[in-house]
Amino acid sequence: MSRATLVIMAAGIGSRFGGGIKQLAPVGPSGEIIMDYSIYDAVEAGFDKVVFVIRKDLEKDFREVIGNRIEKYVDVSYVFQELDDIPEKYKGKFVGRTKPWGTGQAILCCKDAVDSPFLVINADDYYGKEAFREAYSYLTSIPDAGKIQICMVSFILKNTLSENGGVTRGLCQVDANGMLSSITETHNIEKIGSRAVVRTDGAEREVDPDSPVSMNMWGLTPEFFEILEKGFDEFLDETESDNLKSEYLLPTIIGGLLEKGRIDVRVLKSEDQWFGVTYKEDREAVVAAVRALVDSGTYPSTLYA
Repeated sequence: MSRATLVIMAAGIGSRFGGGIKQLAPVGPSGEIIMDYSIYDAVEAGFDKVVFVIRKDLEKDFREVIGNRIEKYVDVSYVFQELDDIPEKYKGKFVGRTKPWGTGQAILCCKDAVDSPFLVINADDYYGKEAFREAYSYLTSIPDAGKIQICMVSFILKNTLSENGGVTRGLCQVDANGMLSSITETHNIEKIGSRAVVRTDGAEREVDPDSPVSMNMWGLTPEFFEILEKGFDEFLDETESDNLKSEYLLPTIIGGLLEKGRIDVRVLKSEDQWFGVTYKEDREAVVAAVRALVDSGTYPSTLYA
């Protein structure tokens, strides 16, 4: 069996969830959290290692809620994404910043823990079995080419919106050959009836609700760490010292590499329904969705006996 690693980004503060650690909120009939289902699907698809990207202060809770249990079924590692995990020369530059530096930094933290092709996911998103099967198939048969080859599993925008507030999505353009042409990180996309609307400074514009979007499900290779490391240094150098919210984000990084022709991104499609917990009010719908999957036989009532 070919090797592939699952990287789960779980260091987010989760402020929009309204308190508590949203990644650890139970949604399954036996107390399972969303990550349980992602790991279950990934291992079933063939992934042989899981790397949790967390904050150091979450480690105890993670080990108690999921890590200690999952270690019985798959190889598990932890890496820590922290605010001060930046090159020494920048540590005095951003006084007053309170949160880590985004998904690009999160993946860069994995460079010493990952030595095989790997799939990146969010901790609080449910992606579905097909997404993991498609990603594993790609990552274990990456074509030879003159530049870096990666993949992205896309979802349909209207199927990823919350009933409870705006969300951030990477809006994608995909060419006739199924390759990613461009990606635009778009904030505050709201669901208004059957419409998808972006609100900015009191104005709004509509976007196609059937647009393919990135949900941070990226298939990468270890050579990508070198790109991230160099890019992070450039990002920190160019970011103004009083800009305390700017983030080093995977969609922006990959979009820039696409523009320069440095990578090819194969867009994989999953027909499975995505769902996730962005706001505290989302949890009830997620619990109902998981129950429906259990009732249909997609998952057992207890994932890990």
